[in-house]
Amino acid sequence: MNDILQRYTEHLPALLIAWGSNLAGALITLVIGFTVAGWAGRLVRRAMARSGKIDPIFHPLAGKVVRLAIMVFTIIAVLGRFGVETASLIAAIGAAGLAVGLALQGTLSNVAAGVMLLLLRPFKIGDAVNVGGSVYIIDSIGFFACRAHLPDGPKAFLPNAEIWGKTLINLSETEQDLRRIDQTYGIAYGDDIDTAIAILSGVVADEARIRTDPAPLIKVQALGESSVDILLRVWTARADWWDTQLDLLKTAKQQLEAGGITIPFPQRELHLIQAAPQTKTAG
Repeated sequence: MNDILQRYTEHLPALLIAWGSNLAGALITLVIGFTVAGWAGRLVRRAMARSGKIDPIFHPLAGKVVRLAIMVFTIIAVLGRFGVETASLIAAIGAAGLAVGLALQGTLSNVAAGVMLLLLRPFKIGDAVNVGGSVYIIDSIGFFACRAHLPDGPKAFLPNAEIWGKTLINLSETEQDLRRIDQTYGIAYGDDIDTAIAILSGVVADEARIRTDPAPLIKVQALGESSVDILLRVWTARADWWDTQLDLLKTAKQQLEAGGITIPFPQRELHLIQAAPQTKTAG
């Protein structure tokens, strides 16, 4: 018994020194690692803020990712000083991450779609977009979903995967800041086509918001069931598109009617056939 105590007594100082040095080294590593993590996170965030090509929503996220990565490596290094098998620890973390990724597959698909939306920038805040046949005004862009509202006011919450997986049309961005207006006016078969085209040409010439380049197009488009259809195709500034389109409808109808042009509309004719009275025969 005395020999065992003596042996432990002889090795105890060496063990204390070894554990003490490991503990001191671990504490120093933690302090340095956490300090470097905070400094690197702030440095990355500031560097991204100075770049005008990176969306502002990435700035805090990139700093947090760098800081978290350095802190994880620091903790793994500290555990390695105390004899912990870091390889098995990294494998366990990887397996846990895989399990979490499978459990959050739908959420992660939204995150991946959100990253693509932020990188490619198909639209920005305030743009009007057509997603799957519905028009939305974008209010904010997030990693999981975009907040928007309908043109008539109601709020909408759009998952990023739904936006990325459908045909997206940005109505607020056009080539050379122009948008085209296509309208069809039907006139009666008995009316003069050239007169109708001349009236519509006058309406277009009097509308200051319509551009002359590209030139307006006014041609017969089709011979319908009850009307001759005339196509009116003009270009206007993107900001004037909605008002110009509505004003054209009103003015064109008024001018066509004032010029003696008839705008037909569907009608139904009912023919009542009266059955002949039945005569009674004597039994």
